[in-house]
Amino acid sequence: MNFSLEISPKTDLDTLPALKDVYITMLPGGDFKDTADQAIKLVEKGFNPIPHFPARSIESETQLKEYVSRCKDGGVKQALVIGGSRDPIGKFDSSIQLLETGYFEQMKIGIAGHPEGSPDISDSNLEKAMNDKKPYADYIVTQWLLNPQLIIDFISKQSVPVHVGITGPLKITSLIKFANIVGAKNSLNFLKSNFTKALDLMKPRDPNDLIGKVKSHTDFFHIYTFGGLKETNKWLMENKYV
Repeated sequence: MNFSLEISPKTDLDTLPALKDVYITMLPGGDFKDTADQAIKLVEKGFNPIPHFPARSIESETQLKEYVSRCKDGGVKQALVIGGSRDPIGKFDSSIQLLETGYFEQMKIGIAGHPEGSPDISDSNLEKAMNDKKPYADYIVTQWLLNPQLIIDFISKQSVPVHVGITGPLKITSLIKFANIVGAKNSLNFLKSNFTKALDLMKPRDPNDLIGKVKSHTDFFHIYTFGGLKETNKWLMENKYV
């Protein structure tokens, strides 16, 4: 199995586990230069960085070109091109617009997958957007999910590899909080229906539960740590994933 990890531009790189593929977020209000600089530092340390390119957080085509060029010049070979969860601050409001510029040529491209939908777009528009982006994509990275059947159904419909989003070993109470924040209704319902005892809610959920149910359908798993990098490192080492 192959694992990747998601970090922020401010994450201390000396704390990272020995995973090759490391994604760097560019959150709403963030500076693309911070994400690019973190990516370049990762290259220098021998990692394969994958910076986020969120369309709605990029001001202009000039800024996009500078962002891509800064990354390429620093040795970055891969990118995750997404819409982003905010109102557009410039001319771009969807990831397909970024892909159509041609600036990402010679880079391996990932796009976002939403097996349980997105609060920012209707299901029909989401499906159309996915079909429009696939010709540019080398693979799909999904939002984090907990319901294995949703993941399996989603993978069965795709023509490119799917990297399944999972969380690190977080407490169920923390997962419920993050599910509310990102609008992951199905994952939230799955949690509530499967963990009703107070004792269960206080125990960290082992990602292996989900991995075991879907690993016959994909070799790739993308970890969202939600600040729990230390716990994720420990889990990866205990399971000999690194």
